[in-house]
Amino acid sequence: MRRPGDWMQMPTDERILEALHSSGMILSPAVIAKNIDRSREEVTRRLTVLVEYGFVTRVERGYYEIDESGVQYLDGELDADDLEPLEE
Repeated sequence: MRRPGDWMQMPTDERILEALHSSGMILSPAVIAKNIDRSREEVTRRLTVLVEYGFVTRVERGYYEIDESGVQYLDGELDADDLEPLEE
């Protein structure tokens, strides 16, 4: 069972992670938004947070992929409430 964190915006964050995971591809916010019926702006904002918590990696400007932590969360193996933002 998935354990979302208080910092997560549901169901948008899970849908972003699911889109990245199921595609197995590096995707842009526009492609993700189109596939989960959200605005590109909303997806971009949420991707920023998902990167901060280590669920998603920014491959290059405008392109993202799911990180191992994101996969573990989707598989119910990681409690997102235990996470702190990563330091840069």
